[in-house]
Amino acid sequence: MLGITDFWTYVLGVVAIVLLPGPNSIFVLTVGARRGVRTGYEAAAGVFLGDMVLMTLSATGVASLLHAYPPLFTALKWAGAVYLGWIGINIIRSAWGKWRSRADVTATPIVEQEPPGMQRPFRRALVVSMLNPKAILFFISFFIQFVQPGYAHPAVSFLILGAVAQFFSMLYLTALIFGGRFLAGQFQARRRLAAAGATGMGALFVGFGIKLATASVS
Repeated sequence: MLGITDFWTYVLGVVAIVLLPGPNSIFVLTVGARRGVRTGYEAAAGVFLGDMVLMTLSATGVASLLHAYPPLFTALKWAGAVYLGWIGINIIRSAWGKWRSRADVTATPIVEQEPPGMQRPFRRALVVSMLNPKAILFFISFFIQFVQPGYAHPAVSFLILGAVAQFFSMLYLTALIFGGRFLAGQFQARRRLAAAGATGMGALFVGFGIKLATASVS
């Protein structure tokens, strides 16, 4: 069908991969919980654009360079690991900074500053998406396998496969954004719970960074 082999196998695979926790989804969940639905969708748009870029690179064969030149993948995965770790550490620092200041009830109120990892959510999400070896490996080892070799219009096949992946990603990220707002409502009156939740999110980013640093292209 339009140069696609085993379409429903691809759909099931995409659903399974999208539901696996990763830095993209955790970032969108965190932004949605901290800054609201609109800003959550700004982060989601960054993820969509990053995935589109990776899809395009995969379709044009550029991503196959990672197989031919492992040092490129090594450099990419370490850049992604450092970036994710930096975001996680800043989230943790911000969470505990707010918790420590809770007892100072006489202090003059100040404007709450977001940790550096949460500022400019669209740009941050775009970088997280494009430096995410999990996504890169998906488009190298899974995405391209479902395009029929020799099909006259492979661009059509890649477009359909990409649209399917983006559709399920949009549904999942939407659920995370609104779920994040629910969690934010629960945390609002509970400073200790909010600090613990934000610390957990930050720790996840650090953990993803460590995991990505040990990822393999093979």
